[in-house]
Amino acid sequence: MTYLFHRNSTKTFPLVETGDGCWMIDRSGQRYLDACGGAAVSGLGHRSGRVIQAIQDQLQHLAYAHTSFFSTAAAESLAERLVGLAPFFGSDQASRLERVFIVSSGSEAIEAAIKLARQVAIERGEHNRTQIIARRQSYHGNTLGALAVSGNAARRKLFDGFLFPAHHVSPCYAYRGMRPDETETEYSDRLISEFESAVLEIGPERVLAFFAETVVGATLGAVPATAGYFQGIRRICDRYGILLVLDEVMCGMGRTGSLFAYEQENVQPDMVTIAKGLGAGYQPVAALMVSQRIHDAIAQGSGAFQHGQTYVGHPVACAAALAVLDVMQQEQLVLPVHAKGLRLDQLLRDRLDHHPAIGDIRGRGLMVGIELVQNRLTKAPFDPAARVHAKVKQHAMEHGLLCYPMGGTIDGTSGDHVLLAPPLIVSNDELEMIADRISASISAVIEAL
Repeated sequence: MTYLFHRNSTKTFPLVETGDGCWMIDRSGQRYLDACGGAAVSGLGHRSGRVIQAIQDQLQHLAYAHTSFFSTAAAESLAERLVGLAPFFGSDQASRLERVFIVSSGSEAIEAAIKLARQVAIERGEHNRTQIIARRQSYHGNTLGALAVSGNAARRKLFDGFLFPAHHVSPCYAYRGMRPDETETEYSDRLISEFESAVLEIGPERVLAFFAETVVGATLGAVPATAGYFQGIRRICDRYGILLVLDEVMCGMGRTGSLFAYEQENVQPDMVTIAKGLGAGYQPVAALMVSQRIHDAIAQGSGAFQHGQTYVGHPVACAAALAVLDVMQQEQLVLPVHAKGLRLDQLLRDRLDHHPAIGDIRGRGLMVGIELVQNRLTKAPFDPAARVHAKVKQHAMEHGLLCYPMGGTIDGTSGDHVLLAPPLIVSNDELEMIADRISASISAVIEAL
């Protein structure tokens, strides 16, 4: 008997008892290799003594303070640390990410970005800027505002009547979007032109912001942008006064081989959202980082950001995030991520490259996607009714591996993929186990169809 309102009321979930590094152990003693970090959250693995100690130390001093009355040392220190770590590309110092709004989840960070973008337009007297452009098959969160911006058709469907209208252009999804006669640069240029055409069709003076995941996460399954894509998008945004908001909720904080994923794109965003890896699962914490120019539009205008929630800047969450950053920096956990990602990619290719159901293996760093297809020559997907992704997840879990699959990869209905995002501390032996177990699960499921 359970009194919890589970996210799936038709299932019975095992009761997890403890975690240990890259492993989770349920009440029966079953061990699971956490190859997805929950939802790409557990960057440090489970039971990091330093983070636990930091949480305990903060609780000894102060558990909570409302930000309408006080600031706290933990929040001030976290903001200073993040600003100091954020890379800068450009010569205009006002475009640096210099201010941090600390919240509790990625969805909240996106909500804050949407509202701040609109308020900044109003403060500047640009009242007609009400339109947001994002990409199809994107995912920015599950609150109504974040879902409205998202291009995940399956998650939007039930709530369509409640969502504000947003515009969606093609994703940067080379496996399915790039034509055989195109180079990567030509594909990027075509998508950049499509974005500019959308801006012109809507009316440049009406477009507020462009939202995009720097590396697309759960909906597409670890899809990085092609060469030059984000630099071209930045040029169009600058041309028409549009804010560039990069969503790094899943792909940031070391996951893709640099602390901020946009560092690898050599592009300067106006806002960045970070979450999951920031707290590494030890506390719910997220942040919206914005340029000095955006902050000044508020500070020199009305003076107050018209947004806030009860747990903004929560000191215990901030202390945890600071400790997570300490561990990542002092133990140099981000530097090896690129090599570990290449190792995992090669291990998967060794086992799956010739498998008839493997369409694509892709990703960046320790964020890897495996796209499953019925026919690898035509790229035809499996019948959605077969729920191949769900069967892979179930088989893998029964055999001691946690992975993060999803359906609707192509258009919200068709397509299956598996996302792998193990903790940054994953060992070479554990990478071998991940590759062995996910390959075995995929093969078992496909053979049973």
